[in-house]
Amino acid sequence: MSQIQEQSSRKFLSSLIFGSRWLQVPLYLGLILAQCVYVVLFLKELLHLITHATDFNEQQIMLLVLALIDVVMISNLLVMVIVGGYETFVSRLRLEGHPDQPEWLDHVNASVLKIKLAMAIIGISSIHLLKTFIEAGNLGAEGAKYTEAGVMWQTIIHGMFILSAVGIAYVDRLGRSEGGHAAKSH
Repeated sequence: MSQIQEQSSRKFLSSLIFGSRWLQVPLYLGLILAQCVYVVLFLKELLHLITHATDFNEQQIMLLVLALIDVVMISNLLVMVIVGGYETFVSRLRLEGHPDQPEWLDHVNASVLKIKLAMAIIGISSIHLLKTFIEAGNLGAEGAKYTEAGVMWQTIIHGMFILSAVGIAYVDRLGRSEGGHAAKSH
């Protein structure tokens, strides 16, 4: 194989590999559709809250409001994945100077995205755990939604989410400090 053919083959292969990032676009479009489903769910829950506001007790209203917050937090998570993932892995959005540009988008990279996602998951888990704790007063009663073991496992899993986020942030910090030391030694 001549040197020209080899260079041409490498250039084609490099272009193909680099261009494969565009295969993620249908995934992000699918997440946008999932977000549409969450908008419908939010509106359904909001309508349920409004139409039954006078029938529900404070605990029921609080649980419905927490469900609305949960939907919003999941939707925020979707936005972070869609916008941050596209910007990081596919192509720049070119939003510089746009009045609605999220401030976090200026410094988004895979590391920042992982930490933001971990924090969002902890927030979502916190809402679920709070809902569980509110209903924990019914433990042992007939028709109770949760068991003591279920509450315990949700708490343990939430704790593991927190530990995972701390671990991700710690590893990221180690990586940045090692990168800084490596850059100084060169």
